[in-house]
Amino acid sequence: MTAEQRRNLHAFRDYVRKILDPTYILSYMTPWFRDDVVQHIQAKKNNKGPMEAASLFLQVLLELQEEGWFRGFLDALQQAGYSGLYEAIESWDFQKLEKLEEYRLLLKRLQPEFKTTINPEDILPEISGCLLNQECEEIIQISSNKGLMAGAEKMVECLLRSDKENWPKTLKLALEKEESKFSELWMVEKGAENVQMKDLEDDEMKTLDVHIVYKEEPESQNLSQNSCSSEVPPTYSPLKPRNYQLELALPAQKGKNTIICAPTGCGKTFVSLLICEHHLKKFPQGRKGKVVVFAVQVPLYEQQKSVFSEYFERFGYKVSGISGETADNISVEQIVENNDIIILTPQILVNSLKDGTIPSLSIFTLMIFDECHNTNKHHPYNMIMFHYLDQKLGGSSDSLPQVIGLTASVGVGDAKNTAEATEYICKLCASLDTAVVTTVRDNLEELEEVVYKPQKFFRKVESRTTDRFKRIISQLMAETEALAKSIFEELGTVTLENLSRIQNRNFGTQKYEQWIIAVQKACMVFQMPDKEEESRICKALFLYTSHLRKYNDALIINEDARMKDALNYLKNFFKNVRAAGFDAIEQDLTQRFEEKLLELEGISMDPSNENAKLKDLCFILQEEYHLNPETRTILFVKTRALVDALKNWIEENPKLSFLKPGILTGRGRTNQTMGMTLPAQKCALDAFRTNRDSKILIATSVADEGIDIAQCNLVILYEYVGNVIKMIQTRGRGRARGSKCFLLTSNADVIEKEKLNICQEKMMNESISRLQGWNEAVFKEKIRQIQIQEKLIRDSQGKVKPVVDKKNKKLLCGKCKTFACYTADIRVVEECHFTVVRDAFRECFVTKLHPRPKKFGNFDKKAKIFCARKDCLHDWGIHMKYKTFEIPVIKIESFVVEDVATGAQTLYAKWKDFNFEKIPFDAAEMSPWAQDLNLQGVDGLE
Repeated sequence: MTAEQRRNLHAFRDYVRKILDPTYILSYMTPWFRDDVVQHIQAKKNNKGPMEAASLFLQVLLELQEEGWFRGFLDALQQAGYSGLYEAIESWDFQKLEKLEEYRLLLKRLQPEFKTTINPEDILPEISGCLLNQECEEIIQISSNKGLMAGAEKMVECLLRSDKENWPKTLKLALEKEESKFSELWMVEKGAENVQMKDLEDDEMKTLDVHIVYKEEPESQNLSQNSCSSEVPPTYSPLKPRNYQLELALPAQKGKNTIICAPTGCGKTFVSLLICEHHLKKFPQGRKGKVVVFAVQVPLYEQQKSVFSEYFERFGYKVSGISGETADNISVEQIVENNDIIILTPQILVNSLKDGTIPSLSIFTLMIFDECHNTNKHHPYNMIMFHYLDQKLGGSSDSLPQVIGLTASVGVGDAKNTAEATEYICKLCASLDTAVVTTVRDNLEELEEVVYKPQKFFRKVESRTTDRFKRIISQLMAETEALAKSIFEELGTVTLENLSRIQNRNFGTQKYEQWIIAVQKACMVFQMPDKEEESRICKALFLYTSHLRKYNDALIINEDARMKDALNYLKNFFKNVRAAGFDAIEQDLTQRFEEKLLELEGISMDPSNENAKLKDLCFILQEEYHLNPETRTILFVKTRALVDALKNWIEENPKLSFLKPGILTGRGRTNQTMGMTLPAQKCALDAFRTNRDSKILIATSVADEGIDIAQCNLVILYEYVGNVIKMIQTRGRGRARGSKCFLLTSNADVIEKEKLNICQEKMMNESISRLQGWNEAVFKEKIRQIQIQEKLIRDSQGKVKPVVDKKNKKLLCGKCKTFACYTADIRVVEECHFTVVRDAFRECFVTKLHPRPKKFGNFDKKAKIFCARKDCLHDWGIHMKYKTFEIPVIKIESFVVEDVATGAQTLYAKWKDFNFEKIPFDAAEMSPWAQDLNLQGVDGLE
């Protein structure tokens, strides 16, 4: 290198500093740079940025005395892609780079607008020629890991250092192609001569894209979207089916039993309408078809009933339905007899077939199973098909209805390879008696225009490095465990196996919850010669484990939400403990908690203890609503407690409160909370569909199957993962074009599980393709052999009838072991409710008004009943008015059954598992007190 070249490089060093990121060329400079120098330059970039690193690089470079370093530097620039800087230094002409300065200044001024307006992944393929390959990879990586705003910031940083003279015009063309509003701000002359635009292709994007469909259903296709809204037009507008929908319907319209497997949101409901309409119209004059449509959940039942009524009543067909909510007040027999199309929750038909109200499935000509992948094991769908297959294989001459199944995913079960997946799908086909699995094959292009290939993002978030809240709660749990263990130290050799394994459980996990349940079950059947001592010990252990369970719940909430939410959960629990019996053990445990309460409140209010998951969730939501203020989001979580916690967090967060969150949870009761009522569920769905101010719905798994929640363009799975069917369905809730799906977790296993689901989905699709290539006769024979084998198994199991145990047994309170009644005192009311007719039983319980009183059939649910011991108050069941009688109705899971002769104790989860002699209810047995019973209040209960 000449002295002149050294002077020129020093003179033009500012151009180099503004453009060069030296870490991109260090690997080419190893002959001249020592390892410690390379590390120093890399550290400088990490701490001070690329410009400071470039200054250090030039300082070292200009001090080199070895031969060939200047040529090596130029070659390194060329190899790394710095073509503009290479050309300028080789000719010592920096005029082209100088002209870029005004665009750099403009982009710096517009940077805030750029990062909130531009999706870097949309324009990156168009401008990648103006950036280095490493820069493009970094932009993609940052967009994937930190979000699009962060990716846009990185893109600006890279453009400001670009040495390509056409980058301003290339950017302008890219913005115009995307019809970005930002192009109006980016004032650059058009007509760049050497700019070539590339078409965006999927394989150019490095983010993880999963081929699962999202879709924005056109208004005319979204049959049930506004079914509960005042905006529904009074007259029905006919729909024109798409070609792929006609393709899906064709085998069924030819009369074949068919499983239709098609993406969520593609209009499978409309396909079922086409099939149903064709079926009803094919019957000659004087004959009529009768269609039954099954929906697995009540909200889905309501949706389907609305859609079918709206579509078919214009043709003069009669449509009605029955669900578990309405079955007590409606005659199933009359509804089926008087209507052409009947919408049912499947258990209604199972019960009607069992009691003979519906004598045979031959009364129907077509059965449609929505979400048909549920047809397995003891699901009501399978119970219905058992009747069908028994009739088919039994050689009955009665005609059987055509069977249609609809699903977004048939699933693969536990299959490890395509062969096993194929076998799993064959069993589903056998259960539904179909040898046809229909997917879209001839009209894929049209389907892909309607459904959308979403972006899938995995966000791995680190958990709190230090967690003082968890440390304190864990300490309280350890103290409570020690108190529980001390109970057994009093007993000497007597112990419980489950309690001895107490140290093998980690606090704040589902495994610990399972251990608690196991201990409580063991306590309920634990026996001692001294029954008073047995009662004392069992009640004490029940209290200790109940408190451990609440602490464990709080740690789970703390892991995924705010410490404040976890603490409030515990404070509410201890408030209820105080309001109930509040015996010596509860007083001691409450005091221990309250001694730590001030410290816990201080920790929970400390901003430095904010949950990193919530920070990332906040970042995602802020970014998405910056990019598109009209974004509609469904946030899936695991538990109801977390639904409430995240709702409170959003409402109290000034950055997110504008989202006005709604919630949607299941209807069943858990140990912690009551579920949402059906009207509350319907209200939540209607509000989210029609109220544009409500921008986010926080939901548990109730929303991931079947329910039509259209127009969502953002789905967030917050520590939420299931099997391949659930994966497809939860992503399928996002129907709008441009949808995204984020999986946010601190657990690498959750991400691996989701990746496994993606592999299983591919395996499922390959298996379906394989089956579609089979000869239909071969397929039918395969299905028939499976059906015969399954029937043999069913029949052999059905022949073994349990022996009724006629010996008299005691029912003891499951918590305190107080005697409640004998089995001889129990009567069965209308086949499924169990009451006690012994007069003395009324002294054994106390009552509290039911939080949700309800009338159904001959019953009027009025109160709850509890063990009368004030230091116990264990939930025993409910108090009802049955016709003219006031009767207690008990639940078997609240009691321990003791053999009078041997003293052996047993737990039963359901009455059907308890094979004692069940005597029907007889009004003549009832005492006068049952005709006019005053409800006894529970002292201390609210």
